[in-house]
Amino acid sequence: MKLIDRKLTPKQTRLVDIFVTEGGTMQQAAEKAGYAPGNSAISVAARTFKQPHVQAYMAQRIREEMSTLSVKALNRVANLVDGAKSEYVQLEASKDLLDRAGFKPIDRSQVQLAGDIKVTIDLSG
Repeated sequence: MKLIDRKLTPKQTRLVDIFVTEGGTMQQAAEKAGYAPGNSAISVAARTFKQPHVQAYMAQRIREEMSTLSVKALNRVANLVDGAKSEYVQLEASKDLLDRAGFKPIDRSQVQLAGDIKVTIDLSG
């Protein structure tokens, strides 16, 4: 069995879930997950987070959390389009939504060079 295929223990699962959803330090997450308090909590958490199967689960949980939060963020920005008191905030929220939907305005940069460029390479040396 590959290391990445190993199953997490219930305590490892709680550690990752708490760390991803609540944030804080590794030590705080470890203590909330039931690891012994103090310096041993941080050393156990650090070793746990280095394990490939734990890292894979944490990446999955982060993707899930980002997916959930992105829906909330979209709704917040959409509510600002019509509901913000400031027209400037409404405009910026509208531009942000259009940008994320793929309707970003063309970035127009104009570069002008003046003068002649001459390069001489002397290989006779």
